[in-house]
Amino acid sequence: MSRNRGGIGGFASSPILVGAVTVLVIIVAVFLAYNANNGLPFVSTYDLNARLPNADALVKGNEVRIGGVRVGVVKSVVPVNEGNGKVAAELSLALDKTAEPLPVDSTIMVRPKSALGLKYLQITPGHSSQGFRAGETIPLAQAKPEPVDIDQFFDMFNKPTREAIRKNLAGFGNALAGRGPQLNEAIGALRRLAVEGQPVLRTIVAPSTDFGGFWEALEALSATVAPVAETQASMFVALDQTFAAFARVSRPYIQETIEKSPPALDEANADLPVLRPFLHDSERFFAALLPGARALGQTSPVIAEALHAGIPALNGSPALNAQLTPTAQALVDFQEAPGTMTGLQLLTDSNEVLGPSLRFITPSQTVCNYWSFAFNEVAGASRQGNQYGHWLNALTFAAPEGPNAESGQASAPANGGGPRPEENHLHYNPYPRTAAPGQGEVCEAGNEKYAKGQTVIGHAAKLWSTETITRPNKTQGGESK
Repeated sequence: MSRNRGGIGGFASSPILVGAVTVLVIIVAVFLAYNANNGLPFVSTYDLNARLPNADALVKGNEVRIGGVRVGVVKSVVPVNEGNGKVAAELSLALDKTAEPLPVDSTIMVRPKSALGLKYLQITPGHSSQGFRAGETIPLAQAKPEPVDIDQFFDMFNKPTREAIRKNLAGFGNALAGRGPQLNEAIGALRRLAVEGQPVLRTIVAPSTDFGGFWEALEALSATVAPVAETQASMFVALDQTFAAFARVSRPYIQETIEKSPPALDEANADLPVLRPFLHDSERFFAALLPGARALGQTSPVIAEALHAGIPALNGSPALNAQLTPTAQALVDFQEAPGTMTGLQLLTDSNEVLGPSLRFITPSQTVCNYWSFAFNEVAGASRQGNQYGHWLNALTFAAPEGPNAESGQASAPANGGGPRPEENHLHYNPYPRTAAPGQGEVCEAGNEKYAKGQTVIGHAAKLWSTETITRPNKTQGGESK
């Protein structure tokens, strides 16, 4: 026991040994403190690489955390070329073995550690059953966009932004100056807006409205518009000139227009209901014109030819109008004459009296053409002849002999008998069919079929069943007796 105490006492009583041990302890402590951010020496680590679109002040030695707990450090940060003209940052990470294996669907994000600008890398483990092997790289696609830090928020208010805000405040101040009563009325109306806006808000948040789908569509629209953002920016720059022009005419022209618009709108509200029937009729009218407008494309060449041919006629119409002036004046005098109306009334009465007869006479000409044939034959016979006279003569013929023959008195129609019984027959149709009303378009007069050896009186259906003449072009010259 005394020997051990003597050894310890001798070590403690030796200044050289105590100083050497102290220096060694200090050196080890300084080494460990210097390499504290790089992990303890001689401790195995789980090494991975990770790519970020922007390291954002992340430097060597910054912490790597999972769930807020430090699990490693950043060993290095180097830029890498992605090959498509973009540059990313590649991190070398030294993680504790407790984090191995890290799921392959894990995400990474740079977060602020303090308000002084320190950063750390946050890893959010995924749910995949597969993990990264040591030395593999977390791809750039799994790097989440970084949130806006407080220092970035304050960086927005740089000198140009502050100057623009100052100008906006000055402009709003000038716009609101002297409009206190109007602002008070607007604020007072907000309560009514809030009450009446509740159904609108309920409709917006209802599941059937799909308000979330609206924002998704808006996001897609923004993504579509993003490539032409520069063009839109130049458009807004050009709009400055347009609004400057509006500013030059805002007073008094636009201001007077706005002041006079309410009475005009009130008048329109009163007149539009009156115009509704007219607009409805106009709609029907244009709908009826639509087929004609469609056909106009096909008929336009014909119309163009007609107009081209009609222009010379229209050019000559003034001379014709001058020549027609006396005629028109004579017609006016005739119309104003006292006996004109009386004559027209008499013509009307005559037409009513002659109407029944004309209904029977007219078809004989319009359908059977009898009057034209008669005058044509009479004119031809009276025009032709010789030195002794024309061919229009009356001829006599010997009547057949027999009972009741036409040459003497008869007690009944001739019906055979005598020397030549086949000729002693009466053929007479007092009312032949001449296309009169109720007779159809049949022209019997002048077209009768001679029935030799038969007595025929009136309309004989058996003679006309197959020989009826309809709308003849000329008479057939049938025989009759």
